[in-house]
Amino acid sequence: MKNLVGIIVVIFISQITLLAQPTYQIEGEEVFGNEDVVFHKIDEHTWVGTGKAMSNESLYLVEGKDKSLLIDAGTNIKDLDIIIASISEKPVTLVATHVHPDHTGPSIDVFPELYINPADTVGIPQFMPNYKGEVKFLKDGEIFDLGSRKIEVVFTPGHTPGSTTFIDKAAKYGFSGDSFGSGNLLLTTNFSTLQNTCEKMSKVMADNGIAELYPGHFFGGNKETKKRVDDLEKISKEALSGELEGDENPQGFMGLNLLINRDGVRVNYSAHALK
Repeated sequence: MKNLVGIIVVIFISQITLLAQPTYQIEGEEVFGNEDVVFHKIDEHTWVGTGKAMSNESLYLVEGKDKSLLIDAGTNIKDLDIIIASISEKPVTLVATHVHPDHTGPSIDVFPELYINPADTVGIPQFMPNYKGEVKFLKDGEIFDLGSRKIEVVFTPGHTPGSTTFIDKAAKYGFSGDSFGSGNLLLTTNFSTLQNTCEKMSKVMADNGIAELYPGHFFGGNKETKKRVDDLEKISKEALSGELEGDENPQGFMGLNLLINRDGVRVNYSAHALK
């Protein structure tokens, strides 16, 4: 089984790395760097880690007065728990935006528990079958109180059945993983799900003044905005109505053999997404 998982991860990596990979230019002080990951400061109590295995996969350390939240764990970052402890001394809880291996790779093994959206349990046998820690389930709308800092869970399925966004209402930003694609959305569910997610997130952003969402593959200038969310909602509606048709996807990996390229975003999908 371990060898099979390794093969799956290698295939997944080789497919993802076919995509254009712009070099990242992240503002903020570098607080840690090695051959696996570089961490930069976003603000006084928030950091972004840039992995080096899978198209600059991103992980985020969010610190409160009493606790810290680690959002995603990258592909394979050795001693990630020790790295995190060198940045924040607060007890850390690991949560995942979804279970793809560039977010829940072997790096999760050094953490005793991992919180995921229960809808993504379907991906555990393929992407993280060897995790020996306890898998716990997130609830839509629940709050992680870190002490003088609260992070709200918002389920945003589409990329995967259990994709999840984490919102800091006070800071006016959030962390969305691959929910909105980082410019290249892999839609493994369907356009109806994506449309509902975009409607939901657009309202959350409007109601709470959320300016931007840090994505799962952050290059420094590609934060998700409300406009991006609204553009994806419009694409979803037009695809479902038949007004907008995709082209054959020349890469077509993961069975996503159709492609819509509009409004600065690529949406990779299959015919199943139109049902």
